[in-house]
Amino acid sequence: MAKAIRRVAVLGSGVMGSGIAAHMANAGLEVLLLDIVPKDTPKDAPKAKRDAIPAGALAATLKARPAAFFHPSSAKLVSVGNLEDDLEKAGQCDLIVEAIIERLDIKRALFERLEKVVQPHTIVASNTSGLRIHDMVEGRSQQFKKNFLVMHFFNPVRYMKLLELVAGPETDPASMERIARFGRDVLGKGIVVGKDTPNFVGNRIGVHSMMTTIHLMLEEGLKPEDVDNITGSPMGHPRSASFGTADLVGLDTFVHVADNCFKALPEDEERKVFEVPGFIRQMVEKKLLGNKTKAGFYRRGKSKAESEAIDPATTEYRLKGGDEEIAKATKKISKIEDPKERVRALVADQGKAGQFAWKVLSRALAYSARRIGEITDDVVAIDDSMRWGYNWELGPFETWDALGFVETTDRMVKDGVALPKSILDMKAKGAKGFYREDGAVWDLAKGHYVERAKDPREVTLAELRGRAASGGAASVGGGYRDAAKPQPKAASPVLQNAGAEAWDLGDGVLGVTFKTKANSIDPDVISMLHEASAKAEESFRAMVIVNQGEHFCVGANLFGVVMAAQQGAWDQLRTMVKGYQQATQRMKYAAVPVVAAPYGMTLGGGLELCFGCDAVQAAAETYAGLVEVGVGLLPGGAGNLNMLWRALDGVVQGANVDTYAIVTQVFKNIALASVATSAVEAQQFGYFRKTDGVSFDRARQVHEAKQRAIGLAESGYHAPTPRAYVLPGENGIATLRMMVDTLVAGGHASEHDAKIATKVAEVLCGGAAGHTHEVTEQEILDLECEAFLSLCGEPKSQERMQYMLMNNKPLRN
Repeated sequence: MAKAIRRVAVLGSGVMGSGIAAHMANAGLEVLLLDIVPKDTPKDAPKAKRDAIPAGALAATLKARPAAFFHPSSAKLVSVGNLEDDLEKAGQCDLIVEAIIERLDIKRALFERLEKVVQPHTIVASNTSGLRIHDMVEGRSQQFKKNFLVMHFFNPVRYMKLLELVAGPETDPASMERIARFGRDVLGKGIVVGKDTPNFVGNRIGVHSMMTTIHLMLEEGLKPEDVDNITGSPMGHPRSASFGTADLVGLDTFVHVADNCFKALPEDEERKVFEVPGFIRQMVEKKLLGNKTKAGFYRRGKSKAESEAIDPATTEYRLKGGDEEIAKATKKISKIEDPKERVRALVADQGKAGQFAWKVLSRALAYSARRIGEITDDVVAIDDSMRWGYNWELGPFETWDALGFVETTDRMVKDGVALPKSILDMKAKGAKGFYREDGAVWDLAKGHYVERAKDPREVTLAELRGRAASGGAASVGGGYRDAAKPQPKAASPVLQNAGAEAWDLGDGVLGVTFKTKANSIDPDVISMLHEASAKAEESFRAMVIVNQGEHFCVGANLFGVVMAAQQGAWDQLRTMVKGYQQATQRMKYAAVPVVAAPYGMTLGGGLELCFGCDAVQAAAETYAGLVEVGVGLLPGGAGNLNMLWRALDGVVQGANVDTYAIVTQVFKNIALASVATSAVEAQQFGYFRKTDGVSFDRARQVHEAKQRAIGLAESGYHAPTPRAYVLPGENGIATLRMMVDTLVAGGHASEHDAKIATKVAEVLCGGAAGHTHEVTEQEILDLECEAFLSLCGEPKSQERMQYMLMNNKPLRN
């Protein structure tokens, strides 16, 4: 077994180095961040002064937005030093990641010094994207070369899944495997193994696509906003599209990568594509570098109507506009949910949008095919690189399949687009696509389909359902039974209605999935939670809530709430609120363990759903909070109860604890609608338990949630016992109200904010009599329901709800 990587040194504290150090700390590793000593600093200067550069970088990283750390406390794992005084400390680490300036002479000098201090098991990795391993390790020993490789992270490191690994001629395969396993299992990255070629895989394909788009824009006489309308969502690329993404990355960085390709690829048949147009060089000279200088291809105005875009002909700004035909066509296409259908509709468009999209895509797909064997041997590696490193919904070869492999190939041949012989041979052999439904993928070098290697933990809901349906798991067709006995097949959900389904996921686990818009909670979802809990107790040993789509759950169906409130349908609203309260409590006290798998936005009722589960297996990128005050309400699905009870759970019996302090913190989180920006921060806020799981890789979350449920079931699970607590009562309500009045007096809150906050205080303090007895869960639920209904009747709350529905942002009234 290879030595575990526990201590990491990062050399270079620039944007990439600091981001790498932060994410290593996110993973619980001790990190040493080193950089140069400030110029003209004497050797006898205080250590803090000699460490000023990395210390300043760490402080800046703590303030970065989007956040680099899951929680500020993770920064305590990072210590700083300098490359003159502390290089020996780096040599004692298990992994050293070099992220200094992209100059070969400076890197070589550093590696020469490192060689003298590293241990035999220490792996040294460079984060370079432009220099070749052979050149960087020239003159180093065989032992050093054996443990040397490239670890190319993408920025921002925390959020970008792609990690490219590249081995040199002498790199030990065991070192590569050790780092690949570390990258996957510890850092949660998607690993792509590339060859030692300029810009490796992701940037080689991505920059070619971007440069092709820019040159075509100039040829066709389109504007940047026209191009972004086409190359964003309609093409299955991020909403920032081409030029918005360039602004995000930084034009100086983009030009550096393109220039590196142009210089280092003299034999590339499309070398001229990487030649940066003059207007972009002028922008760099003018420091129009994108978001970091607040002006790039786009410049924000005081309002959307005043936003500006660059004119490539003059490099001056003008108001954003664009071609109406393109805008109209792409807006319609963007509404198509399935990215495969979306890109098909785009290419099928007979207007300017479709014609431009075809030219960009056909050249990008063909270039990707021609790179097989040069930058990687695997079409999957290129597709993964573009999805994980550039946030494309479909990689080039997945896009080719979506457009129809045969039809697209024929059209490219007709248009004179150069295709490698391997593609023409593939078509001649009757292949219908690069990917087959059984999971096989076409190997362009071998000329036939091969089984695709896949991590068994990266399982989708559809795959789990299919296994159960085919008898491939111990549980099939609605129950946990003896796997040795013949089992009936389950080709449909165990339970279903218009809003949700419950499927057998195998191994005695029932999986509940929502089908509503944005996975919002409506009466059908509430009904399913009741039915599924009963079914799980009857025929399964555990239940998991595993949704699909962009977000786990954005809360209650607000439209239904505001309509009922405006119509005065109070009985209907009361039934809905009590129904959801009972659903979360039903799961909480079920005879089998219930696990939620939140990710993305997990807000309001979505978080209340998690409160009702025995455990959570959250994606690292989970944004959780009780945000009901933003729409004039308070949590109405037992959120006040379970948030408070969870906070009180750690109080030891007999301890003389003032519950007011705990109530106050819960009150602040609810009244201020505090949203955690990671699963780890959600644990710190008390939204998730410290013992809940965090999945660094979303692709493994379904598997890990299911395993957590099975683990609970197999470890002697028993439902919890209801509890009761003495709460602050009327004195607590009065004190919290004074806090709110101070905010109103200072102009930080409105009178209606105060009214909502007072309702929250009354619930959390157990009502006016909360201090006179142990308050039961049902008492809190009743207080919560009445407060929710009373706020629904407030005109200003109804205004907030309507405003949110119409504008997708809160109203402060």
